Amino acid sequence: MELRGILHGLTHEYHGKDKPVDYYLQIGEERMPLNEWLGSELSISYLGGKNCIACGRKTNKTFNSGYCYPCFTKLPENDLCIVKPHECHFDLGTCRDESFGETYCMIPHYVYLAVSSDMKVGLTRKHNQLKRWVDQGAIRAIPIAEVPTRRMAGELEFHLSQFLPDKTNWRKMLKGDVKEIDLIAMRDEVYTHFPEEFKAFQYREDEWVDITYPILESLDKINSKSLDKEEQLGGRLIGVKAQYLIFENGVFQTRKHAGYQVEVKATHSV
Repeated sequence: MELRGILHGLTHEYHGKDKPVDYYLQIGEERMPLNEWLGSELSISYLGGKNCIACGRKTNKTFNSGYCYPCFTKLPENDLCIVKPHECHFDLGTCRDESFGETYCMIPHYVYLAVSSDMKVGLTRKHNQLKRWVDQGAIRAIPIAEVPTRRMAGELEFHLSQFLPDKTNWRKMLKGDVKEIDLIAMRDEVYTHFPEEFKAFQYREDEWVDITYPILESLDKINSKSLDKEEQLGGRLIGVKAQYLIFENGVFQTRKHAGYQVEVKATHSV
């Protein structure tokens, strides 16, 4: 199989805890079903150009995983409040795009606990949680609060980050070096740290989500591979997790290379 075009990253489909996530590598308008190529040789070649994943214009450098500089400075999805939601400024009337804010920010959000490298606290739009958890490489997750807006979710997450990590150690996540954690017990402990104004938003469903990833083998050492250092990379594909392709000789972060013009080839091993 061979595809050429602009790399957009990985998409996925979750079919329950008893089946690994189905992953697809998005190249232009086409996608490669990666689960079918596990154990096979896969190569990624950089063709020398980059295009903005929003407007399509050619660019010498990409920003925030695939955007040209004008789109980076103007689009609402690249505003600082996306990574610091507790600093949302929609109510001040300074949102880059009011309709974007109404669609993505002024709607119910979950604050959650997830196990990826260690236990972490995070937030996501309601109904987007599975996508978010898979993107982070979580093996288990549970919502702990449902709040009306992204800013409120950000404020609660920011408060809880005093007691819990809010970042993922990507190397530990890829190794699968994770301790067994009782999510329900941890959730109940975290509830003791909720500010009074957030206690009414506690989400008390006792069912969590387990996520399995398509991984044939684990790596003892994690080496990051980049098209900025190698014009061609790849090897035997042994797994996919979060936004990473896992090869026998290293890992490739697809989102970091969004917008790169590439050629991808997959051949079954003999």
